[in-house]
Amino acid sequence: MITFDSLTLKAWVEENKDFLTGARIQKIQQPTRREFVFSIRSLGENRKFYININPQLHHIAFMSRENEERRLIEIPKKPPMFCMLLRKYLENSKICEVKQPPYERILEFYIETFNELSEKIYLCLAIELMGKHSNVVLYNYDTNIIIGCAHNVGSEKSSVREMAGTLPYTYPPKQNKTDILTYNGEINPETLSKDFYWISNSFASKVKTCPFTKIKNFVELKGLSPVISKDFKEYSLFSELIENPQAQTSINEMLDNYFTYYQEKEKFQALKTHLTTITNQKIRKYQNSLDKLSAQLEREAKTEIYRLYGDLIMANLYNNQDYSPFVDVFDYENNRNITIELDNTKTLKENANKFYKLYNKGKTSKQKLGEMKDLFERNLNYFKQVLYSINRAENIRELLEIKAELEPDTEKKEKNDSSLEPLKLQEGDFTIFIGKNNRQNDYIVSKLAKDEDLWFHTKDCAGSHVLLKGENPPDSLILKCAKLAKENSSAPNSSKIGVIYTKRKYLKKPPKANLGYVTYKGEKEIVID
Repeated sequence: MITFDSLTLKAWVEENKDFLTGARIQKIQQPTRREFVFSIRSLGENRKFYININPQLHHIAFMSRENEERRLIEIPKKPPMFCMLLRKYLENSKICEVKQPPYERILEFYIETFNELSEKIYLCLAIELMGKHSNVVLYNYDTNIIIGCAHNVGSEKSSVREMAGTLPYTYPPKQNKTDILTYNGEINPETLSKDFYWISNSFASKVKTCPFTKIKNFVELKGLSPVISKDFKEYSLFSELIENPQAQTSINEMLDNYFTYYQEKEKFQALKTHLTTITNQKIRKYQNSLDKLSAQLEREAKTEIYRLYGDLIMANLYNNQDYSPFVDVFDYENNRNITIELDNTKTLKENANKFYKLYNKGKTSKQKLGEMKDLFERNLNYFKQVLYSINRAENIRELLEIKAELEPDTEKKEKNDSSLEPLKLQEGDFTIFIGKNNRQNDYIVSKLAKDEDLWFHTKDCAGSHVLLKGENPPDSLILKCAKLAKENSSAPNSSKIGVIYTKRKYLKKPPKANLGYVTYKGEKEIVID
């Protein structure tokens, strides 16, 4: 990944300064502590100016609508304090001038606005794009005093440049470098980035074999042709410096597309990790509960002996005396003599009734435990299915669909989104649908399937619901659907796995069941080797 450097900022400013000069800041939003969105109007056009001061993804760009959606920008209901400060001073204000201090990765908006007394004042918004030192600072241009900044920097973090309200604003310390545009001596290709301004490490690695005059032309931004490599590993202001380039219409589009790709990738991985953690916690919880229930059921299984004791005592009342500490009886069920310990303060009938009560209590408990076990097993299988869906998700939209399923109160389901439709395959007159997650599985069974359609699923294994629509499908197509069910399961590489299939009319969704859960009957099984 290529980081944002001063030469790229220089090119972006040259490209967009005409739009920004004289523009009005209409709206300011702060989705996260490191992201800002400014709605800017100029020359009869509205654009959204995006600022990111994340240490790994620091950049600026005018966002396209498509990339705004891919960035998954969510505006909080309660704006942060710094956002409120920016709104107070900058909303409806005018950008008079746009500058980049020499050689710096700082973009400055010089802004004309009015204070509470309707007096005209001049402010400066400095957007610093300097890796882990990235920041957004608002200061008074006349007094040079900071009004506020996105991140305060105290003396414990920096002894050179403190940043906080009421402190004077200063530029970063100057580096001991030379302006390459005014230099005419000998150069060392291996130390270009250390010796000269405008040349970052990544840029130096690409131009070190170029003639000195060619490097100067690059720095003067001659022959601009912004591109991104096809694998999105790098971007460049000049197409000749990258192999297999994808041409971009502008520098802004290059930055917008390049960094959106990495933001989407980062958010995809973060969301996937988050959902996997939640799901694994649920799986462990239900697995532990099932283990405990199984142990309890084993203990309750022993209550059957209480019924036997009660029956044997009642059958031998005539042979024994009341208030005895024990009785010796013959167990005809198991063909053996046994001794039953009794409560010698009770009669034989009272002891028998005590054993019957213990038996009935155990029987009721066993029934309740069995019901709980069935519920926990369904929930365990459900979350295993969710984990399978998370692992096979290919984009962030699919993960958001799963998140909406797991956290319905925090995520609104998007309606009529074609990207959330099940995978559809056409085989002549037949159509095959494959669900990617529980919502799609539920949609397949509830909305798409008709009574005579065939439904496929791997046996005793998490996987996708596969639906074959059409009348009288050939055996070859049924086998293909069974193979698709295996391929789209949590055991695609298993040497042998069973796939069950039945008609839709034999499926039933129990009341209050989890998404995608169905019971079935009349099924057949195909074993896929």
